[in-house]
Amino acid sequence: MEPLLPAQVLKLRAAAAEVAGACLAPRADEVDRECRWPEHALRALGESGLMGLHVPGRLGGQGQGLLALAVVTEALAQACSSSAMCYGMHCVGTAVIAAKATRDQEERYLRPIAQGRHVTTLALTETGTGSHFYLPETACRREGDAFVVDGSKNFITNGGHADSYVVSTASGLPDAEAGEFSCLIVDVGGPGLSWREPWRGLGMRGNSSRGLRLELARVPVANLLGEEGDQIWYVFEVVAPYFLMAMSGAYLGIAQAALDLTLRHVRARRYSHSGETLAELPQVQHRVGQLWAAVEKSRQLIYHAARLGDLGDPQALVALFSCKAEVADTAVTVTNEAMTLCGGSAYGENAQLARLLRDARAAHVMSPTTDLLRQWAGRSLLGLPLL
Repeated sequence: MEPLLPAQVLKLRAAAAEVAGACLAPRADEVDRECRWPEHALRALGESGLMGLHVPGRLGGQGQGLLALAVVTEALAQACSSSAMCYGMHCVGTAVIAAKATRDQEERYLRPIAQGRHVTTLALTETGTGSHFYLPETACRREGDAFVVDGSKNFITNGGHADSYVVSTASGLPDAEAGEFSCLIVDVGGPGLSWREPWRGLGMRGNSSRGLRLELARVPVANLLGEEGDQIWYVFEVVAPYFLMAMSGAYLGIAQAALDLTLRHVRARRYSHSGETLAELPQVQHRVGQLWAAVEKSRQLIYHAARLGDLGDPQALVALFSCKAEVADTAVTVTNEAMTLCGGSAYGENAQLARLLRDARAAHVMSPTTDLLRQWAGRSLLGLPLL
């Protein structure tokens, strides 16, 4: 059972599922085992028109919002978690650019994105401020027709492979308060950029999550998004909603994939001494029912939050904060229980369920963390300032 989806979103989900089955799933193990950035996946998604999910239709894109993002990333993650994450972060970067793009930025970035010729991503996280990504310490000052940027970013998905990076910097304006930061589009290959080695994690191993050093990097003023220092608007109007939806969809896909594998296993596994399948055991039936309910409750919340966000509903943020926190619990619980229900076969080296378990565990620590999201939801409900 699933909520009714608009016809265009169903069409996009079908396109994503086709790419996932034909291109992502056959190489998911390779992406994980070799920590390989899934270039093949993003190329196929570009050819299908899905890379322009958030580019306006007048520029050749799909013109979609949060619901489509959740549905598409869910479909992709059922085949390859890392590919879904790389795609999701590209979509978030696209949405941030599109929110206040100038005519020039539309032509240089959004139109090529819609054509599948340009990959972008976010570069917000820093070591010092951690999950408080809205408090960048990267310095920025204006010199003529350029900004001079000095600082470091960490855990950049698609790092070293994207064509552009949406980089946050502390506002260079006098008397700027905390949270008043700027966003710049930094092009790959620009002066003053150097990459750290890819981070090899427990899960989500194909993300090419890397650190970036910007050493007095010169970025054209024409690459500023919006106005200097006004980007606190981006945090809760664009960055957080789109990021949370991309993450929620991806982790929902992981949970669904684990449930599907479990159902196939318990139906097929038969005891030689009794002839019974695991599916015939009451305790297995009970546990499978619990897992389905957990996945479906998360799906309903995610789709509901996405719809509220697309409508601009005042309660959307509370739902968006909660859905990523909830699906993190769901993904970890379902993959862990699936490992138990599938027994020894799930514990083989590089087994698909083991990979899903490792991928799911990242959900709690990817910024904003589960604890921070719960706090933001509570502060919203209590009428307190979020920051």
